[in-house]
Amino acid sequence: MSPNTFFVLTGGPGSGKTTLIDALRAEGFAGTEEAGRSIIRDQVTIGGSALHWADQKLFAELMLAWEMRSWNQALAVAGPVFFDRGVPECVGYMNLCGLPVPDHFRRAAEKFRYNRTVFILPPWPEIYGNDTERKQDFAEAVRTFEAVAAAYTACGYDLVAVPRAPIADRLAFIKSRALAAPST
Repeated sequence: MSPNTFFVLTGGPGSGKTTLIDALRAEGFAGTEEAGRSIIRDQVTIGGSALHWADQKLFAELMLAWEMRSWNQALAVAGPVFFDRGVPECVGYMNLCGLPVPDHFRRAAEKFRYNRTVFILPPWPEIYGNDTERKQDFAEAVRTFEAVAAAYTACGYDLVAVPRAPIADRLAFIKSRALAAPST
């Protein structure tokens, strides 16, 4: 398959990305698992330090590895694949944390490409909530949204804001635009 069939859903924490990916999967589309949440679960299980609140640089390195692996696995999937975040996320995360962006992060963002149309979910205070893996407050969720939006824009993607609406409406919005999205 072609990366032109790879669609990223991005935004700050708690904006509904994973819920949308789950809904897309329920309709038969392929979708990836969010790197950050999975890494946090694994690191907590083993007592590791690659966590947003412990070692941000190591956390970012693991997220980058995860996103590249997800991208490579998606090459074997027929039809559209919906990504719960993508490689440019890691550049945005480093900027958010005030850490220098390593050259290999930038090279990864250049090599591991997705469809130009990237769906961005804006911060939504009414659905935002914390849990064992999401410890950020809403203000940090907004800063994350801004950092990832800047990263995707700098990487040449066209951001399409997903409206704050019921899940069925958001799902229809994404499907209609993904299936009609230009390739490249």
